[in-house]
Parts: sequence; structure tokens; C-alpha cells
Amino acid sequence: MYKTLVVTLAASAFFTGAVAAAPAVGNAPLDAATLGAIKLKFGRLMELANKHDFTALHGMFWQSPSTLLVAKSAIPSEGNWAGYWGNEAIDQKLHDIGSSGPVVIEPDYSKLRVVGLTRDVAESYVPMNITVSYAGQDGTARPFLMIINWLRAGKDWKIASEIILPVPAVPAAK
Repeated sequence: MYKTLVVTLAASAFFTGAVAAAPAVGNAPLDAATLGAIKLKFGRLMELANKHDFTALHGMFWQSPSTLLVAKSAIPSEGNWAGYWGNEAIDQKLHDIGSSGPVVIEPDYSKLRVVGLTRDVAESYVPMNITVSYAGQDGTARPFLMIINWLRAGKDWKIASEIILPVPAVPAAK
């Protein structure tokens, strides 16, 4: 019984501390100006991607082996979509996609949402259409979701992860 009480008290203290450390609901960790600056960075990212400016795109990413891009794979053993870790792999993947033919990214800016997760981490979400002929795609505009985790690096914001997800077609009504 004593052992159960000690475990219960320890767990209670742990979870109470975790709740106390979390920011209060409605107490956003980033102000509107910072969120606006990240939205501008997102717009710049789209501009550079549509121009296929691989050098400038490289500079937008956090320089770390932990940086992640999730994108369409051209290699069957990787599956249809895969994660590419580190800047060298991301640079190669972006170059492969951008060099495969026309690529046009059209985000729905009216649905772009940026939220602060902490003082140093933000997340953006936007639906978009992407036209691409990479890895068997037929060059038809298709719907995707793009989710980006932004990391504060000094006074700048860098992409720590960029996840591009295809939106599945709506099933036919039965």
C-alpha cells in the first residue's frame, strides 16, 4: 500500500509539473508580428520553389542532419512517399523534383495558418495545388497539404521539417 501511495504521489507531482510548465491556454508564445514574419518567409519559400532557385531554397532550411522533407519518392523500395533527412538529401530531392519538368506550387493563402508552439518553434499549414511530372505524376494539378515546422535560428526562422501530403480523392458515393 505504501509503495502504491508513493508511486501515485510521484506520478501526480510529475504530471502537475508538466501541466504547470505548459503555457496557459490563450497565452500564445509568439506575437502577431512574429507570426506575420513567418508567413512572409512561407511566401518567399513558395516563390523560390516556383523559380527552382535551389541555392536560395537550401538557405531557408535549418542546417542540420535532423532537418526533414517528406515528399514523393521515385524509388520503389522507399515506398510511394518517403522522408529525406539532412540537408544533402533534401537538396538532392528538391533538385530531382525541380529538374523533372514544370513544377507549379499554388498555395491557398486564404487558408494559410501559422501558430507558435513555443518561443522558438512555429508550425504552418496550408492546402495547395501542385502541378508536377516527377516520379510518374502526370503533370495535372493535384491537391496537397503542406505542414512546416519552423525553428528560430538566431533572429531568423528556418524550416526544420516540411511535410507535403497528397490529399486523397473523394471516394465515389455508393
